Amino acid sequence: MAGTIIKVVGPLVVAKGMHGARMYEVVKVSEQKLLGEIIKLENDVASIQVYEDTAGIGPGEPVYPTGDVMTVDLGPGLLESIYDGVQRPLTSIEKEAKSVYINRGIEVPSIDLHKKWNFMPQVKVGDMVVAGDVLGTVQETSLIEHKIMLPYPFEGRVKSIESGMKTVEEVVAIIETKNGDKEIKMLQKWPIRQSRPIKTKLVPNTPLITGGRSIDTFFPIVKGAAACIPGPFGAGKTVTQQSIAKYCDAQVIVYVGCGERGNEMTEVLTEFPHLKDPNSGEPLMKRTVMIANTSNMPVAAREASVYVGVTIGEYYRDMGYHVAMMADSTSRWAEAMREISGRLEEMPGEEGYPAYLGSRVAQFYERAGFVNCLGQSEREGSLTLIGAVSPPGGDLSEPVTQATLRVTKTFWGLDARLAYKRHFPSINWLNSYSLYIDNLKDWWKINVAEDFMDYRAQALALLQEEAKLEEIVRLVGLESLSARERLVMLVAKSIREDFLFQNAFDPSDAYIVPKRAYQILKTIMLVYQIVLNRINTEEEFDFNKLMTWSMWMEIAKAKEIEITEVSKFEDLQNRISSSLASL
Repeated sequence: MAGTIIKVVGPLVVAKGMHGARMYEVVKVSEQKLLGEIIKLENDVASIQVYEDTAGIGPGEPVYPTGDVMTVDLGPGLLESIYDGVQRPLTSIEKEAKSVYINRGIEVPSIDLHKKWNFMPQVKVGDMVVAGDVLGTVQETSLIEHKIMLPYPFEGRVKSIESGMKTVEEVVAIIETKNGDKEIKMLQKWPIRQSRPIKTKLVPNTPLITGGRSIDTFFPIVKGAAACIPGPFGAGKTVTQQSIAKYCDAQVIVYVGCGERGNEMTEVLTEFPHLKDPNSGEPLMKRTVMIANTSNMPVAAREASVYVGVTIGEYYRDMGYHVAMMADSTSRWAEAMREISGRLEEMPGEEGYPAYLGSRVAQFYERAGFVNCLGQSEREGSLTLIGAVSPPGGDLSEPVTQATLRVTKTFWGLDARLAYKRHFPSINWLNSYSLYIDNLKDWWKINVAEDFMDYRAQALALLQEEAKLEEIVRLVGLESLSARERLVMLVAKSIREDFLFQNAFDPSDAYIVPKRAYQILKTIMLVYQIVLNRINTEEEFDFNKLMTWSMWMEIAKAKEIEITEVSKFEDLQNRISSSLASL
């Protein structure tokens, strides 16, 4: 039974006569059938957030319940797709509407319903299967094999299963359950606000290799973790996330542009299809799903876009893949919540955000994890969430940043001053942190070097000490420092300029594996160790000779040496030792 609109306030529509409606039910608003979702119910009066422009909609028009909650379509064809915030395929809409603008009320399937996929069964008739078991596979792209899993919560015996070319809506298997036969199709649906079930969460102990020296060496993130990238305007949040999306060793990337500027999203959409995956050499889009919900799109869809992205990420995680999701930016998502909350006339919390901001942020980041997937076979997968935060004026004490920091264990604080100095990535090494260091000790020892942790700790200590010494130098000058303190300043400068600074436009410098980063850092720290030993054992050390030492340029060029040329690193380190001995 249709309800009737009694009030329209921007994206919020209030309708009466909504008997039998339920929270988060999807409805069609007006005769134009605009997509909406019920977010508040009082008796038969429903408050609906509409995901399309409500201009021209007024009281007296009908609202049609659908009986379904907001869901995501899951199946082969997700990869290489570009969606808006409510999973409408933008490329298909452009063809359907014959326009670059999204017509109101337009309905286009999220996944191509006519394309045929070669379904290869992995079970046979008579096998017992439970939720999460892989019934068959489809080669979705040249990089990703799509696994068709038995949906939750079904279990039973395989009654029939067919191989061959099929569309996502054709039946591929029939499962005999205790409640009758269940037809299984490749196309499945899942509610966006409900996390997908798992067996157990595991302790993450494998790093997500991003190719960034400052991240992988000093502030690493593990697969299945959550990270926060706060920073003021122009500090490089979007570029950092894009770089991680390009180079990280996750198998599937979900990139959500949530309320960001259209030109930034355009850059991503035009650049990604031409990028080569550094791990396989194939186009990067073959393992990427993009959700573009720019700032000029309806504000309510921003709130849904991160849930759509994380649900798609969980789906590929359940197949046993390592998935990384970038949310740029969660501040825009929170602002959408604040706007809707204000229109609902809810009691505002700090800075006008709803009182439930903290719990919503926590619920979102809790969906990250390194997990044992459902099913009888052992299958592990991970979903890593990396959210950018845009605090007004770079104020990290504002509610969205603080709510995010409470639930994430990796913090990459971007600094506008470093960005203005053209030091990229502009991650401030003094206030950034990672709480996963202990998880990764064994991995670093086995896969990089036994003494990796020692060099890392020593370098961070030098950077911390340099920050304190800079205050003294600013007040009384460099000459007031002892020889050891001058050495700290000199070596810390080399760490900053030769190690932490990374040129994203230089192919040999944009992506560095941990072993190569270790050799570069070891080369710099070798200077500190040798000179410090001489300062401690010699009465007078001519520091001016070290200032004009000819080898500094070669140390700066160490980042150009490939990891396959370990002998060149060893040769450089031997020449450094000999040169310093003769100073």
